Amino acid sequence: MAKSDYKGNRKPNSDSSKKRPAGGGFKKKSFSKSIPHNKRKAPPKTNTNPDEIRLNKFIANAGVCSRREADTYIAAGSVTVNGKVVSEMGYKVKRTDDVRYDGRRLNPEKKEYILLNKPKGFITTTNDEKGRRTVMELISSSSNNRLFPVGRLDRNTTGLLLFTNDGDMTKKLTHPKFGVRKIYHVVLDKNVTAADLKKIQNGLELEDGPVQVDEAAYIQGSTKKEVGIEIHSGRNRIVRRIFEHLEYKVTKLDRVVFAGLTKKDLPRGHWRNLTPQEVINLGMIK
Repeated sequence: MAKSDYKGNRKPNSDSSKKRPAGGGFKKKSFSKSIPHNKRKAPPKTNTNPDEIRLNKFIANAGVCSRREADTYIAAGSVTVNGKVVSEMGYKVKRTDDVRYDGRRLNPEKKEYILLNKPKGFITTTNDEKGRRTVMELISSSSNNRLFPVGRLDRNTTGLLLFTNDGDMTKKLTHPKFGVRKIYHVVLDKNVTAADLKKIQNGLELEDGPVQVDEAAYIQGSTKKEVGIEIHSGRNRIVRRIFEHLEYKVTKLDRVVFAGLTKKDLPRGHWRNLTPQEVINLGMIK
């Protein structure tokens, strides 16, 4: 008899007039066999490969569109993986796979843009064989992705330096034909004469060719040792060489504007992410 059939001190009914079921004995309730917890069958494990990523996420990370929109493009047959059209939802790819949307190869990393206000004493390179401190140390906590500096600043030059994993953006911001605007605050070892300032404004002929300056002027409210210079040339050490050509020594060089980005609310040695609007503005440079 099941335990649940007996309550309290009530005795089982012994009325002999009630017939037992044929075959003798009471009819027993059927119970499912209890399986010890430690012997229960575990649910099947889902194989997860950290090197794989859903195709729609891959496309979204590449900056093409949202994941939901990516599903639409996948279903429409606009996406290929290693040369084959894939229209399956939930399809996973490796980060090294050749994924293309409308024929254009995609980068699976989410595009990131970091702006640093560089201090003195750091060289602009991803690593240095001589063990010198690099700008990468200053942004080491900014991202898990590998970022690269856009252009470079000398070891003793301070100011704005952009980092990104967006190769197309890097090419645009460093190619001479786009004429990216850069403004420097220059401090010299002596007063700059009005005649020399005029020479700079008109352009100079250096050992590696002519250089054209967009604008040059004394810093308002300061001495004539301080000059603001706007230039779009990306040639190596170009600002220092302009003043050295006229026999001035640059004692301080600070880049205060780069491609429309400024140092506002960004202390020396600190970094920040670009805002979505700033990224859009950079993309509009032509």
